[in-house]
Formats: sequence, C-alpha cells, structure tokens
Amino acid sequence: MTRHVDLRSDTVTQPTRAMREAMASAVVGDDGFGDDPTVHALEQRFAEMVGKEAAVFVPSGVMANQIAVRILTRPGDVIIAGKGQHVVSFEMGASARNASVQFALVDDARGELNVDEVMDIVDAEQDHQVAVSMVALENTHMSAGGAPWDLEHLNALARALGDKPIHMDGARLFNASIATGESPRDIAACSTTVMACLSKGLCAPVGSLLAGPAGLMTDARVERKRLGGAMRQVGILAAAGLVALESMVERLAEDHVRARKLGELVASAFPESEYDPTRCRTNIVAFDHPQARQIVFELTQRGVWCGTIAPRRVRFVTHAGVSDDDIDFVGEVLTHFTPAS
Repeated sequence: MTRHVDLRSDTVTQPTRAMREAMASAVVGDDGFGDDPTVHALEQRFAEMVGKEAAVFVPSGVMANQIAVRILTRPGDVIIAGKGQHVVSFEMGASARNASVQFALVDDARGELNVDEVMDIVDAEQDHQVAVSMVALENTHMSAGGAPWDLEHLNALARALGDKPIHMDGARLFNASIATGESPRDIAACSTTVMACLSKGLCAPVGSLLAGPAGLMTDARVERKRLGGAMRQVGILAAAGLVALESMVERLAEDHVRARKLGELVASAFPESEYDPTRCRTNIVAFDHPQARQIVFELTQRGVWCGTIAPRRVRFVTHAGVSDDDIDFVGEVLTHFTPAS
C-alpha cells in the first residue's frame, strides 16, 4: 500500500507557502544580543495575545516548560500537576534533572485538576510537608484526548491558590481557544506564565513562546541561555511564527471537525474501548484498548499512521495535513479492521 495518512501528531505539519516566503525575506539580527527585530515582533505579538507583559521565543515547548519550572521554583520544592501532564510524563524527567524539584500528582484523567485535591496538597505545608512553589496545568490536555479546560474551573483554581504561581502548558492553547470560544487572553489570565507551541497545529517549522511578567521573562532569558536555547539569526524562524499567529489560528476549527468524525469512526470500530466521541472537542482522539500497540502496528501497515502514548492508549491527531478525503480513507480502513488476536 502506497497511500498513508499521518495521524501520529500535529508536529508533522509542514510550513505554508506564506511562511516560507516570510522566512526568505525576514529581517534578522543576533537574538543572542537581543538584536533580532523579527523575534521582537513575534514575542510582542504573543504577549499581547495572551495578556502578558513580555514573552521569550524558544526552540521547543519542552524548553518553555523547563524554563518556567526553573524561574518559579527552588531546588527541593514541590510542583502540583496532573499525572498525565506533558511536563510530568513526556519530558524525560527533565524537571528533576534541570531544577531538582519534585511533583505532587493528582488525577487528571479528564484533563482538569480538582481544586479540593490541589488545595489539600497546598494546605499540607502546615503539617511540615514540603512547600508547594507552583501549580502546573495543561490546556488542552493531550493525554486526556485534547480536552480543554472550562474557564470557570480555571478561575476557581486560581482564586483558591491566591498568590501561588500557575504555569499553563498551552502547547495547544489556540486549540483550547477555538474549542471553547474564549480568547487566549482570558484563558491565560489565571496563569503567571503561559507557553504555546507554534510548530503543532499552527504549522510553523520550529518554536514555542513563553510569556509572563517582564521581570520573570528577563530571568527566562538567562535560563534559556543555560539550557542552550539562545539563538542567533533566528528571525528566519520567527517570521514563520508571526504568520502562524496571524493566519493559522482560525483554521484549527477544521481539525476539530475532522477529529470528531474520526472519533465516531473509532467508537464504531472499537466498541470495546467504550470511547465517547462527544468528548472529542479539539484535534486529538485518544482511547484505551488492551491491544493498543498491536492496533497501531497493524493500522500503520494499512496506511493509517498513529501511535501510543501509554502501553494501552492509542492516539490519533488531526492537523492541516489531513483532509476530509483522508478521514474517509481512514474510515474505509477501520470498517474492515480487526486487530489480530
């Protein structure tokens, strides 16, 4: 079979023609010295969009998260986070390695953190337990199937925490905005720092942004340097990021529609998984199945590329490179598919 549909991740997106043209004509400088005007423009635009004083352009979402950890914690501190969050499970133990911190984990199977569970951990400081320096949350929540946070729940958590810092891993922040109808500014208002990826559904080739108070972003530049993330004539990449922010956000709705259709196909093909397609609100279909790895292997052989994010959890991700016709093709494959026993 020669045809394939790549649903492994939205990181496989290709830069658009407008991005390539912007990259070719970008005005650049040495960002290590703070001299790249295109980077400045990108950072300012993102900060405005999320309602923060300043922003820093970094190579990856992992680096953005790790910088946030380093500027909001001290060695030995506790970070409250969900068990399935990217910063906990998908960054190779970087927080412990880079910042010497530890996690207090709460259930996040549906994508959100329970306020009472979070506050129980915070209140335990009075019982001689380690101080909580920050709360990390993920919006949308990847392993929960791209679940967006409810804005009222976000604000309730922020009110309960008071002055305790919140870092929002918003790798797919703009998916959350499109799905909920809330602005990125309103979604990020509860957080001290917020990051977003440009290289997923927004199709830029490389890069993420971290935003927050100006003083913290000054510290963030130091940590970026320490982690090897200071770049030089990187306005070439920032130019693509500007195109992403200006022209690629609204089209995320198309990915959501296709993912919902894909979710319905999955529910029909694997009824034993008890997957509920109505929970698919963004661009990720994730479901549990005892033969998850076998399913991925056999579907890949049939031209439907997907992946696992846990031993028994399958993930499909729609993106700009997936068309309606591609979803129809996936449907044809799933209609006649039964994993080998």
